[in-house]
Amino acid sequence: MTGEGRRVVAEERPFEETLAELEALVRRLEQGELPLEESIAAFERGMALVKQLGTRLDDVTQRVQVLLRAADGSLATRPLADPEEDE
Repeated sequence: MTGEGRRVVAEERPFEETLAELEALVRRLEQGELPLEESIAAFERGMALVKQLGTRLDDVTQRVQVLLRAADGSLATRPLADPEEDE
């Protein structure tokens, strides 16, 4: 399998699943019980996941901006509602 093939598979995973994997890696690293080589491998994997998640968030931001674009081409932006404000 090529590196490009692995990238496509990773992007098809749900965002939440990728985030859960990252959170699990962080917990394992924070416990400090992994051998050095496993810690380095976990850190490298975590950094790759951060990059994937960041790219996906950027893509979603662009999609939202397209959806908010007015008929005249102007971009209507507004802050996201804070969930705590709704309570």
